[in-house]
Amino acid sequence: MRRNVSVEPKVTGGESVGLADVVWDNGRRDPGAVQFRRPDPDARTWPHPSGDPSVVTCRQFRDDVLAVARGLVAAGVTPGARVVLMSRTRYEWTLVDYAVWAIGAVTVPVYDTSSAEQLAWILADSGAVACVVETADHAALLTGVRDGLPELREVWQIDAGDLVRLAERGRAVDEAAVERRRAAVSGADPATIVYTSGTTGRPKGCVLTHRNIHLDVANAVAALPELFNQAASTVLFLPLAHAFARMIQVGMVQTRATMVHSPSARGVLDQLRRHRPTFVLAVPRMFEKAYTGARQKAADQHQGWLFAVADRVAARYSRALDTPSGPGTGLRLARGLLDLLVYRKLRAAFGGRCRLAVVGGAPLGERLGHFFRGAGLTTLEGYGLTETSPALAVNRPSAMRIGTVGRPLPGVELAIADSGEILVRSDVVFRGYWNNPAATSETFTADGWFRTGDLGSLDDDGYLRITGRTKEIMVTAEGKNIAPAPLEDRVRAHPLVSQSMLAGNGKPYVAALVTIDPQAWTRWRDAHGHPHASVAELREDPALRGEIQSAIDRANRSVSHAEAIKTFRILPDDFTEANGELTPTLKVKREVVQRHRAADIDALYRGH
Repeated sequence: MRRNVSVEPKVTGGESVGLADVVWDNGRRDPGAVQFRRPDPDARTWPHPSGDPSVVTCRQFRDDVLAVARGLVAAGVTPGARVVLMSRTRYEWTLVDYAVWAIGAVTVPVYDTSSAEQLAWILADSGAVACVVETADHAALLTGVRDGLPELREVWQIDAGDLVRLAERGRAVDEAAVERRRAAVSGADPATIVYTSGTTGRPKGCVLTHRNIHLDVANAVAALPELFNQAASTVLFLPLAHAFARMIQVGMVQTRATMVHSPSARGVLDQLRRHRPTFVLAVPRMFEKAYTGARQKAADQHQGWLFAVADRVAARYSRALDTPSGPGTGLRLARGLLDLLVYRKLRAAFGGRCRLAVVGGAPLGERLGHFFRGAGLTTLEGYGLTETSPALAVNRPSAMRIGTVGRPLPGVELAIADSGEILVRSDVVFRGYWNNPAATSETFTADGWFRTGDLGSLDDDGYLRITGRTKEIMVTAEGKNIAPAPLEDRVRAHPLVSQSMLAGNGKPYVAALVTIDPQAWTRWRDAHGHPHASVAELREDPALRGEIQSAIDRANRSVSHAEAIKTFRILPDDFTEANGELTPTLKVKREVVQRHRAADIDALYRGH
């Protein structure tokens, strides 16, 4: 190993902890604190006490969790039994999660967009005895595969009011029965089996214990008091089936901060303006869209020049913050003026109070990181995996280095192997894959380090930089190793580009597949006299290709000639989760794209 770095834990122990214990502690210590705000409460899916139905206090949340927990006991869910949870992000998701934990059972989250085949695999592989679904469509999906699931006994549909009926069923169960079950939970018990979304093959179930999650969250809370405190609030719209969003849920409950559930990113801007959170959790794509949307709006108002100035000043200001002397007087004055004209409006889209954002799931890139910090919204890029509960490293407001994912969290030791792979040792690392000892054995080194599958480097101050994934490194026919992510990020910087994916493995040169952003496309085609044309009809148009060529040229300036993109192909449609080419957190499934777009990739190398 070339280099390693570790940070002493702030919180240790956790051998007797159960993740639901804090719900009872909060209900006793601060019963009136607002734990959740429900944007559109529906008494048919879960009833409300008198008063404001949109507010859930710590006392009410404890009572709600207890009611569902009693229902689960009445339904015969035993300690260690698996309960699948398939729903969008909503209050009932969190409610069921904590109720399952309170009785020592195991939550198995499933993305609400999963196919029947994916749902059937997870239900069968986990041996789930019960399943909570959100909608009638989910219920129908399950009905179609249920004959092959002999262990599945109970199904409850949130939108049909089944949780209300489950709570009524639980009235026959003494509260003391839940107390006994909760007291018996230990830190070593499995809390959840999270199936990786996976870009290839069937998902693997990561078994995370109560102690894994508790120590990861508790040390993150200690390291990031600016995020996790009782005065903090957030609007959570990422799917709770993802370990990243789940960690935020647990951190908010632990610190009695206020969380608003939003079922998708579609209506999130309204929720941000309405609830004015202090921080947001997002994937890089959200910031790319916010940036390109603001730039396009300025252009539509004939103020493109102003946004260009604001862009340059924000980046210069952010970079100056990292110097010993800081921004000079002239730069501060320019930044202050542009705050009134541009940056304040940009922050208003996030509610106006938000000054911090946690970014994960994929690299954000230095370009956007500096712009948003300079504009007054500091993006804290972090790193982790489902198998590590999930967080391993993060930039802090007081200790950040844009372009890296920060230093390790307390209790985490990172190392870089001779191959460049990032290795981890920590109490937050999972115990293994469910029903898959061979995969578990492969993911650990002989001396106990977890292999992340990611490539990276550590600088002299212990900041981690991600350089690629071991499975994504391309090797051209000339033997040149290329990490695609940095180049792809630079191509996506163009306002017309939605996604880019490099090709070139075993080929004579690097090429790119490019998709067009649907919103930017409408403006571009109208401005160029093609008001009704589709991308498919115009993808060979010289003006459109010229726009994308300019994006390619800018990206190529950052690499050597051998690594540069030699040609590109504009695809007729975008990558989406619906067509299977994006994960639920909007990461490109490279092997799926390669399979779906094989003809387009072949066209890039025709004649060579």
